[in-house]
Amino acid sequence: MLDVSVSYNRYKFIGYEFLTWLWYVIENDKDILSDSESPGALVEIGNRLVLQNHLTHTVETITIKGDDAGLEEAYMALQKGAVVTEINLSYKSEEQIWRFCLKGESLGISNLKTPDTAPIEKKEDIEGAILEKGYLYEKLFSFLDKTFNRFIRLRISEAWSTNIVPDIQKWIRSSERK
Repeated sequence: MLDVSVSYNRYKFIGYEFLTWLWYVIENDKDILSDSESPGALVEIGNRLVLQNHLTHTVETITIKGDDAGLEEAYMALQKGAVVTEINLSYKSEEQIWRFCLKGESLGISNLKTPDTAPIEKKEDIEGAILEKGYLYEKLFSFLDKTFNRFIRLRISEAWSTNIVPDIQKWIRSSERK
């Protein structure tokens, strides 16, 4: 059995591949992310994207941030072999919006902003507000779990190396950006 730290370092590339695949899917085939529980759900890249390129003896980190930031440098980094290590996303479902950062190394969520909940006007409203906030967290976690599960099923299938990777490489090389 592998030590936890050895396993963590050996397999953290899976999270980086997941985030890179997620960016590809958001730009090329959002239907893959649709869910029967939340039809019409939409995922978009937010205002921050971090990529890393492991060069011969150094690690190059590229950070793109800002609401109107272009992704040209990020595409160039992908062309040079970088992978996405952190991505800011917005998840929209039923007129509600979640904003958060997802880190590839640990698949940890940070800076989570859930949709607004009803204001607490009386002491009796506290329990309902807590339950509502818990529901909002669960809805996002369920979406991310299902999305990661889809990715893992693709990643271990033969389609990964025969179809998905070539499609992602073609997308990376493509000069036409949306």
